[in-house]
Amino acid sequence: MTVHTAPVAILGTGHCAPDRVVSNGEVGAAAGVDDAWIVRKTAIRERRWAEPDQATSDLATGAARQALEAAGITADQLSTIVVATSTPDQQQPATAAFVHRNLGGTGTGVSAFDMNAVCAGFVYALDVVHAMVARSGGYGLVIGADVYSRILNPADPRSVILFGDGAGAAVVGPADSGRGIRASTFHFYSEMTDLIRVPAGGSRQPCDPATHDAGLHYFAMDGRTAREFGNATVPGLVKQFLHDSAVLPSDIVHVVPHQPNGVMLDDLVSRLDLPSATLHRSVNEYGNTGSASVPLTLDRAARSGALRRGDLILLVGLGGGVSIGLTLLEW
Repeated sequence: MTVHTAPVAILGTGHCAPDRVVSNGEVGAAAGVDDAWIVRKTAIRERRWAEPDQATSDLATGAARQALEAAGITADQLSTIVVATSTPDQQQPATAAFVHRNLGGTGTGVSAFDMNAVCAGFVYALDVVHAMVARSGGYGLVIGADVYSRILNPADPRSVILFGDGAGAAVVGPADSGRGIRASTFHFYSEMTDLIRVPAGGSRQPCDPATHDAGLHYFAMDGRTAREFGNATVPGLVKQFLHDSAVLPSDIVHVVPHQPNGVMLDDLVSRLDLPSATLHRSVNEYGNTGSASVPLTLDRAARSGALRRGDLILLVGLGGGVSIGLTLLEW
């Protein structure tokens, strides 16, 4: 666990989602399931999917602009941009490079790169940017963005009904003492690497007609095992994290977790033993937006006025790998 002593905080947040609303009826038709089945299994009622001309960097840029405005700074004040994504615009260069260009960056004295911890990516990236800002000063931009609709098998009810596209962003910078990013911890379970996967498209299995015909370019996962693993693992990690941070479970005012599935989310959070915490969710309207789910949900909570100065917020990231990240914020 890392305890952060430098006064660095989230100064502004933003999010961006495509305009196109995709109903359960639309995704369920090809997958052979109906609206009632999807709602019963996932609590998801709709999601947003990108238009053909929209890429991950476009959504990331939209979220970034909102976050910059909320923080009251301009893009030329940024010292670093990190995009957490598992659906980059292209293999090279980093999606963060396109975001920097879209924001009108000049490149002088700025670092811009991507991270991939799948759906836990934003929590991982937030810790990296915190360290960079604490060491060197300036302002950092952390973005979680994914366009999963491009890698979904329309006939697979285990995945196509779950995912939406979106982006969430946060500006990180120096803050008043007594608030900010207080602590983080990370865990990785590489024995579970095959649980969530896109087999083709990398150096081990480049995309070719054979992998395409076999559907290996599609996202796939063992949802039941993922749910069982999360329920069995995350509550104990949260309990230990709060203990190590000298925080009581009753001190947590808000919990902002990854949004894998509404039913799974309720089940998981009920096991966390956070009696005073408000659960913030976006999954019902946006679906699982991958690495965007934590920052998108956080921004919705911030813009609703639910987050008050001094509130303790627990971020919970859970992604393929399997990667788990926990961060404690004082708003």
